[in-house]
Amino acid sequence: MGTEYTTREIKQKYDDSASKYAFMERVQEFIGLKRLRRRQVGKASGAVLEVACGTGANFQYYPTECELTAVDVSPEMMTHAKQRAEKRGLEVDFQLNDAEALAFPDEQFDTVVSTLTLCTFPNPIAALGEMQRVVKTDGRILLIEHGRSNNRLVAWFQDVRADAHAQQLGCHWNREPLKLLAQAGLSPVSTRRTFLGIFHEIEAQ
Repeated sequence: MGTEYTTREIKQKYDDSASKYAFMERVQEFIGLKRLRRRQVGKASGAVLEVACGTGANFQYYPTECELTAVDVSPEMMTHAKQRAEKRGLEVDFQLNDAEALAFPDEQFDTVVSTLTLCTFPNPIAALGEMQRVVKTDGRILLIEHGRSNNRLVAWFQDVRADAHAQQLGCHWNREPLKLLAQAGLSPVSTRRTFLGIFHEIEAQ
């Protein structure tokens, strides 16, 4: 099962790492995440909720007509996200909020977006349930996730190093996003795997 972290511990890890997170994002974009963000986040429309927005790395990819609300559990990460939004002239409704207990009514949003988060949520199934609750019946959930590779050697390495990797930011890099969606009762409309089967683009309704 590995080491698990509470929401409070996750919040503290990201508060402590917020100032250097931009470097981690650059590494992720170098291996292809920029293309995935552009393709997946660009599908968003209408009233949009981004869950666990981090430093706002997705903001530049939203269509201009989106009405964006962004939540995160870490005040320090959100400070960086606000600066990013201001720099780009974006209007974003920022709210500190736990992904596993979203403070919104049922069926409020046309689109829910979350990227690289299921690996870190203490209870990813609960978070997915909340995304499902707040999205409209005809809306969609857009995810970019990373998880256990479908390459046996890479998956073995991920399993062996899982606890050590999780110590930094609580990221469980050998979770399996599609299995988590199934456990949450969500059926993907489309999926795509890239980079040795580690990254997933998922659209669910």
